[in-house]
Formats: sequence, structure tokens, C-alpha cells
Amino acid sequence: MNDPRNDAPGDAAHAPITLYTTLVCPYCVAAKNFLKSKGLSWTEVRVDTDPAERERMVARANRTSVPQIFVGDVHVGGFDDMMALHRDGKFEPLLSGAGA
Repeated sequence: MNDPRNDAPGDAAHAPITLYTTLVCPYCVAAKNFLKSKGLSWTEVRVDTDPAERERMVARANRTSVPQIFVGDVHVGGFDDMMALHRDGKFEPLLSGAGA
């Protein structure tokens, strides 16, 4: 089930962010809180309620853990991977389409 988030109605245009999540995942919550703090919007795909979406996530990410985060077609990885990119100054350029 896709759940579009528009937590920051005035946010600047950025590459679409997709989060594959489950309801009880603390790292999923942390990822959403981080994106919200940046004023970003995302699409959340719950893989605990839709087995077909879980299969799609595994096919795209080659991982079974959540969250799995994509910016456009670029697989960022999980929460720790996203934070490492952010600390290295590489997450924001990815949002503008500059690549990882």
C-alpha cells in the first residue's frame, strides 16, 4: 500500500523518495523523522501488509531488512546508510539528482 506523505507542503522540488517500511520498525520511524526534519516528502510502502510489495523491495534492494530507502532510482540503503550519506554531505546532492 502506498502512502504518500506531504509533511512539508512548501518543500522544494526534489527527487522522489520511497521508503519501504513496517509498522513496528524503529529505524523506519527514525528515517521518517529525519526526512521530516529536513522538510522532505516521501512515499511510504508498507511491506508488512503487502507481500507483493515486500517481493518488489527485495528485488529492487537485494535486502530483506527495513527500511529500504530509494531516492529516485538510487538505492540509498537503510537508515544507517542514509545517515552516513548525510554526514558525508552526499545525501542532499542526491536529492537534487546529482547521484551518490
